[in-house]
Amino acid sequence: MHSTESRILVVDDDPTVAEVVTGYLERAGHTVDLAADGPAALRAATQRRPDLVVLDLMLPGMDGLEVCRRLRATAPIPVIMLTARGDEDDRILGLEIGADDYVTKPFSPRELVLRVESVLRRARTATARPGPRMSRSGIALDPAARTASKDGSELALTLREFDLLAYLLARPGEAISRERLMHEVWGWEFGDLSTVTVHVRRLRGKIETDPAKPVLIRTVWGVGYRFEAEGEGAAEGSAAAAHGLGVAAHDAEPHGPGPHGAQPHEPGPHGVQPHGAEPRSAGADAVGRRGGDHG
Repeated sequence: MHSTESRILVVDDDPTVAEVVTGYLERAGHTVDLAADGPAALRAATQRRPDLVVLDLMLPGMDGLEVCRRLRATAPIPVIMLTARGDEDDRILGLEIGADDYVTKPFSPRELVLRVESVLRRARTATARPGPRMSRSGIALDPAARTASKDGSELALTLREFDLLAYLLARPGEAISRERLMHEVWGWEFGDLSTVTVHVRRLRGKIETDPAKPVLIRTVWGVGYRFEAEGEGAAEGSAAAAHGLGVAAHDAEPHGPGPHGAQPHEPGPHGVQPHGAEPRSAGADAVGRRGGDHG
């Protein structure tokens, strides 16, 4: 199912990666602008504001982290970071400066399209169906304004961090698995569960007094996470809040069968999809796998 057409800015200095990603996004119904470096990306975003940016981390002149930082300083544009680095510190840094998600090269362009559409869907849902305000344990959240605060101080949350906090805040005391968060917050039937782990870690860093000893988002060993409320009720009721936050399961539009079944679209060991639309050019099933890859 194709999403409503959106304008996507793809920033990558590798012509092959840019061509393949553009082809898949255009077939999904999106309009794509291209930029090969940081300054060109900032100019393109100023001339025609994109609905989302697919941004390579390793760019000549100005790296993707600086581009992301400057983009997010001007507007809350969703950003998906592409990185050839597997190091967790790089992923965390990208999330910290405002990226909403990341994809590690080599990657499946089909999965990238799913992630693009998931982030876009979350942004549209949040705008179209804001829920009531909630307040628990010193955390206040306003879905309509897309703002959150702790003890009166505003929290600088990314799109995904906001959705994750909203989901947990609406379900105090409930142990929630990473798979369920992946499905209901991310809208994915498959994906790297470490994405959830990294986002939880980043969110803890922003809402916990001591992130090393979290008291609000607790780890439930062997299960996932639980938001610990301190006896405060949701301002409008947790059931109503859960319905209106735009993070309910029925909003996720899952791809493939339910979470307990086999996933026909799950990528293979090298990011290769076993079946589906043919790639635009040779080697497209695992984009970014090349010798000496710098991006």
